[in-house]
Amino acid sequence: MKRIGAATFTLFTVASLGSSCALAQDDPKATERWEPVPKVVTPGAKENAPPSDAVVLFDGHDLSGWEASKDQSPAAWKVHDGIVTVDKTTGNIQTRQRFHSYQLHLEWQIPRDITGEGQGRGNSGVFLASTGPGDEGYEVQIMDSFENATYVNGQAASIYKQAAPLVNAARHPGDWQTYDIVWTAPVFAADGSVKSPAYLTLFHNGVLVQNHTELTGETFYIGKPKYKPYTTAAIKLQAHGDHSQPISFRNIWVRPLD
Repeated sequence: MKRIGAATFTLFTVASLGSSCALAQDDPKATERWEPVPKVVTPGAKENAPPSDAVVLFDGHDLSGWEASKDQSPAAWKVHDGIVTVDKTTGNIQTRQRFHSYQLHLEWQIPRDITGEGQGRGNSGVFLASTGPGDEGYEVQIMDSFENATYVNGQAASIYKQAAPLVNAARHPGDWQTYDIVWTAPVFAADGSVKSPAYLTLFHNGVLVQNHTELTGETFYIGKPKYKPYTTAAIKLQAHGDHSQPISFRNIWVRPLD
C-alpha cells in the first residue's frame, strides 16, 4: 500500500479545512444553533409587573416573605394601601429566602414633604447580600437626591462608599421611583479567596446609572470595602436612623439567575 507523505497529508488537511470554512461562509445553516432551547418566560401584563418566573417579595398585601434582620422575628413595618412604610423603631427587614445572583425590581417613594438635608433626607438602602445583623452586605443607596447635595458615592443609586452613579436620575419627592438591578454575586475559592468579584448593573427610573460596575467588597460606613465569603444571602431593606420621614416601598420582585 502506498503511504501518504506527511507533507501530502498536511496539504490534504488544509484543503479540507478550507473547504469546510468555505462551506460555512456559503451555507447559512452552518451557523444555526437549535439547542438548548431557552425556556419560556411570560413578561408581566403591565409595566413593571413581575414576569412568570419571578419570586414576588412584596405584592402590597403582607410581609410574609420578610423578617426582622436583628432576630428573624416577623417583619413589623406598616403595610397600608398596597405599600409598605419603614418603621424605624423595629429596624431593618430582610427576605426569608436566600439568593445568589439575581435580577431585582423594587419601587420606592420619598415623602413629598421631606425635610432635612444631605444624608439626613429620606435615607434608606437595599443590601444585596446580607448574611446577618453584623454583616450588611453590599448597599445600593436610597435617598432623596433631587436637588439635595451630598458626597457622590453616597447619593441615590450609588454603590454606597464605592461607586457614584453615572448620572443623577432622581425624581421629585412624592413621585415613585424604580430600581432595576442585575446582581452578579462574587464567587469564592475553598480557602475564602475571591475567584471572581461581584458586579452590579442598575437602572434608576429606566436610566442606566451603574454599568456592570465591579465591587471591591462589602459596604462599610467606616473603612474600605472588603470581601467575606458566602454562598447565598438575604436581600435587606434599611431602616436608617436619620430623623426625616420614613420612605415607602411597593412592587418588589426578584428573578434568581443561577
